[in-house]
Amino acid sequence: MDAGCPRLPDTVLFEIFLYLDHADVLSVGLVCQQWRAVARDEFLWKELFYRYYRVSRDVPRHPGAVSWYDEFQRLYDTIPCVEVQALKEHNDQVLHLSFSHSGCLFASCSKDCTVKIWSNELDISLQHSSNMRPYNWSYTQFSQFNSDDSLLLVSGVFVGPHNSSSGEIAVISMENFTLLSRVRNKPYDVFGCWLNETNLISGNLHRIGRITSCSVLWLNNAFQGIESENVNVVKRLFKIQNLNASTIRTVMVADCSRYDSPDLLLDYEEQLAASSTCPVFDLGSDSEEEGAKPKPPPEPAVQELPDAGGVPAEHGLQQLFDGIMEGHVRPAMTETELESKVAKLFVQNRTKPPEPNLLPMDSNSKTKYLIFTTGCLTYSPHQIGIKRILPHQMTTAGPVLGEERRSDEFFDSLDHVIDIHGHIIGMGLSPDHRYLYVNSRAWPRDCVISDPMQPPPIAEEIDLHVFDLKTMKEVKRALRAHRAYTPNEECFFIFLDVSRDFVASGAEDRHGYIWDRHYNICLAKLQHDNVVNSVAFSPVEQELLLTASDDTTIKVWRSPRAVRIRQARRPRPRKLLFSWLLNQKS
Repeated sequence: MDAGCPRLPDTVLFEIFLYLDHADVLSVGLVCQQWRAVARDEFLWKELFYRYYRVSRDVPRHPGAVSWYDEFQRLYDTIPCVEVQALKEHNDQVLHLSFSHSGCLFASCSKDCTVKIWSNELDISLQHSSNMRPYNWSYTQFSQFNSDDSLLLVSGVFVGPHNSSSGEIAVISMENFTLLSRVRNKPYDVFGCWLNETNLISGNLHRIGRITSCSVLWLNNAFQGIESENVNVVKRLFKIQNLNASTIRTVMVADCSRYDSPDLLLDYEEQLAASSTCPVFDLGSDSEEEGAKPKPPPEPAVQELPDAGGVPAEHGLQQLFDGIMEGHVRPAMTETELESKVAKLFVQNRTKPPEPNLLPMDSNSKTKYLIFTTGCLTYSPHQIGIKRILPHQMTTAGPVLGEERRSDEFFDSLDHVIDIHGHIIGMGLSPDHRYLYVNSRAWPRDCVISDPMQPPPIAEEIDLHVFDLKTMKEVKRALRAHRAYTPNEECFFIFLDVSRDFVASGAEDRHGYIWDRHYNICLAKLQHDNVVNSVAFSPVEQELLLTASDDTTIKVWRSPRAVRIRQARRPRPRKLLFSWLLNQKS
């Protein structure tokens, strides 16, 4: 035992642990031999972990953790919570951030109507800036690199005739930063996304009535100017009817090929079942637990078409019209209610049935999901629609309007719908595309929507839901820490991002937030001077996070461990005395 170090009971040492700072706890093994012995005691570290981070006792240790000591150190030392750089090249609100798949570049979009490309080196630097005002854009709002990082999709708000605002998508080459093509995108908050290396998805909106419309999703070739004379450069993917003033927005594509080998399983029973094939001795366990039985495979979750009480839709529509003409329909319906009723009856008889067996049965499946926000009760997005994209639909080859349709298949149905019961303000996929994270602001419990143009009030608290796209079910409880204050009609998108172990989101309370995906706990608050609109993890280094804000800055955050490593790599300046001595000798 070290000289001068008193012998204390382990229980006393543990109580001291609870009041120490993170850094003191982790360096406590350097004090004396007794501290070193306790600092490697797995039981004490397990107790400290659950108490300090306030994790529920029924949550097991992270499946990739070797010990409770290492897990405590991971949550302290690898969270990107240290601000290392502030980028101030934008002169207006910064709305969105996106990394290239290699992690070498990232793009930023802003109300200053530029998209800027940054080089992610030792110190981040601006590589290129494209001004979109010459193309009548008001601002840039979203960007995404294609799978090989050769092209950048940029989405913005386009000012058309008579100052009408719509959307437009631009494709920029990363080789020489030239503009390759532009595609109209309506409404602008469809954003757009890549389906594969050379094809992107855009939207269009056709009004049918005051509160009824039709959303058409188009597949576009990125090289339209070059290839349009010889081959099709556009093809209609889906045509979906919108009810009660809703529209399709925020499209994204999920790849189903990795659903059986995710980076992190969020269901604890699945974790136990997966680890039972390769048991690991847990030094911190209280007792030997029996292996959990694997859950039976879930039944495919497929949306059912509305039931008209056994009456065919065309007969129901005729009965409605007859009842109105004869005065039998009571109570009298408003114009809005009548339009909604007619639209629902019409869509029943003019919609292609959903695809059977939505859930992928083969882990090598080339199937992809098109995911977007939608709704059926009001204009505010409150549902997530999922539509399967089959392999033959992933090219612009073939008829421009897609496959021939029968008269009773005028619209495409959704294969699955997830109801959020609140206003959706953000979505993001885990890196393996197994889990969908959704930011929403809840409606009051048991609220009833009588007018689609008057949605319910929304909560200030933002709920972060997690859905398993393999089972189409919500997993874990919703995360909560961040807040928003704008009402329904002014509500805007707050982008989130997901890494292997963490999920991050912006908020209107001038902070970005980081949670641990496994333990479901908030780990850090990252401060700005105004609303935080977007966050982005480096896809190759989750200890690097970017945040973008209305304060016009992009902040760069690294973990304490990464900061130490980078400081050690920097060349140290020679001391003045040593330099003076060298000069004297010369």
